[in-house]
Amino acid sequence: MTRYKAYAEYKDSGEEWLGAVPAHWKVMQIKYLSPIKRGASPRPIDDPKYFDDEGEYAWTRIADVTASDVYLLQAPQRLSALGSALSVKLEPESLFLSIAGTVGKPCLTGIKACIHDGFVYFPNLKIPNKFLFYVFAGEQAYKGLGKFGTQLNLNTDTVGGIKIGCTVNIELEKIVQFLDQETAKIDTLIAKQQELIKLLKEKRQAVISHAVTKGLNPNAPMRDSGVAWLGEVPAHWDVKRFKFLCRRIIAGPFGSSITKDMYIKEGYKVYGQEQVIPNDFSVGDYYISEKNYMELSRYIANPGDILISCVGTFGKVAVFPENAELGIINPRLIKAEIAAKCDPYYLRELLKSDMVYKQFELLSRGGTMGVINIAVLNEILAACPPIAEQGEIFAYIKEQESRFNFLIGRANSQINLSQERRTALISAAVTGKIDVRDWQAPKQHSAYKDEK
Repeated sequence: MTRYKAYAEYKDSGEEWLGAVPAHWKVMQIKYLSPIKRGASPRPIDDPKYFDDEGEYAWTRIADVTASDVYLLQAPQRLSALGSALSVKLEPESLFLSIAGTVGKPCLTGIKACIHDGFVYFPNLKIPNKFLFYVFAGEQAYKGLGKFGTQLNLNTDTVGGIKIGCTVNIELEKIVQFLDQETAKIDTLIAKQQELIKLLKEKRQAVISHAVTKGLNPNAPMRDSGVAWLGEVPAHWDVKRFKFLCRRIIAGPFGSSITKDMYIKEGYKVYGQEQVIPNDFSVGDYYISEKNYMELSRYIANPGDILISCVGTFGKVAVFPENAELGIINPRLIKAEIAAKCDPYYLRELLKSDMVYKQFELLSRGGTMGVINIAVLNEILAACPPIAEQGEIFAYIKEQESRFNFLIGRANSQINLSQERRTALISAAVTGKIDVRDWQAPKQHSAYKDEK
């Protein structure tokens, strides 16, 4: 914060999160600046009679606030006159604070909204709403407050007891204007990095999909695959259904075959989504006895087997590694034992590609996306090069993934640094560590010159 000047004189606030505040500021509990009121209960969540598309007030959920940045601009449902009568009505520009779900998340409503008892609000606030919003957004004001378990525990009393630094409203308004301008700049930088990450992920996926459908040699003779959505493939490649690339494909045991009372502290490991999704087979602590292991030997995971999550987002695929503990798969996985002519790591990348995802969508039509079964998996078409070329393609994909992951990681680091700077700037401004009284908003320059 060295680019900003400090106030000439400070005093001790007596409050940990505030530290020293400007000498002319007052330190006050929020309850002396406004009553703290809780939203209304009961919540008219499930009864259709309380909702009306033509209603004047929007019904606000925790999820609506979690998804918002500063302003609540829309909510999916509107309350009828009867429904809004049961809730607390807030006019635009009103401040409210979540005390459930995303605890401590502040929000200003840009629309007429009703809030339930998972929120508190501040009627007749004597200071600018946006200044108190920034106090909460800086997250430091919650220091020292009790927690319920691992979560911040807020209610009307704890919120009312928070001490903040105050001065005349004209000075607080200047702080708000400063933060609006400066945080908007930071938010723009964050948005650009997020867009870059999105583009990098799309490019990474495109590189993988091209490699597993067209190969690495741009001069290779091509032939029509006979599949409209696949188009041409290298002339020496085969196009086969996935079932012909495997020796066997089986789903995990029925739920009744393996129950929690079979689990012991050590023995033979039970593998599931916990390992496949992060591609980490060292985690997990579910084990069964040797007797149960032998009885369920059909479901033993062997090195080189492809394990596929059959419930959840498609594309969660892993190859069972050489150094993993002996064990079986659980009912939420499918095991594909790969034929000798195939590289399981190449097939893993193939199964993660857009080409397979599109097929999965087509084959699951009328079914449930996110749930895969053996019948669907069997029918997936795969472009299959000779095994030596499969290894080359996998090595190329890993090299490209490493390059893209480095760029994505760097962009994420920039986002984290920007978010930290944003929080630090807000905290510095609302606690008076920087003096912005003389700050002036940059002049807006027209994008067009006057015609002569």
